[in-house]
Amino acid sequence: MEETAKSGEVKQTTPEQKAKAAEYLRKLGIFKPYIDGFVKNDNVCFFERFGGFWVYQEPEIEKKMREIEEKYGCKVYAITHEKIEGDDMWSFLVVTDHQAEWDDLLVKEDNGFYAFAYTWNRSYDWGSEFGDVFVQSFGGGIRRVW
Repeated sequence: MEETAKSGEVKQTTPEQKAKAAEYLRKLGIFKPYIDGFVKNDNVCFFERFGGFWVYQEPEIEKKMREIEEKYGCKVYAITHEKIEGDDMWSFLVVTDHQAEWDDLLVKEDNGFYAFAYTWNRSYDWGSEFGDVFVQSFGGGIRRVW
């Protein structure tokens, strides 16, 4: 089902976003059971130093993920967690609702990928924003480098 935005632009539906997200997970080399969990059950993983965990294991983070999806009309497909200069940072990798942007949301470069994400600064919420993060893939998981 398609929904027309006020500007007349056609927004992509959740199934289309989810299919693109699954493609991104494969491109990142994510561990196949994590991809299957996403495709079959809509389970998203968060990663700490390449190690993957189901986001439903962390109810606060899952709640934040759902808030981001609802507020911005995007689909979260993976999350990274880091401590950066003492701040508790969660980067929610997303597929936006604008198909024209999709080729630029995950771009391979050198030894990693630029991924479009909403980064939530859990320590200082006012420092949260959308932007590109650079992630590396290894052993079926990912980590944010910068």
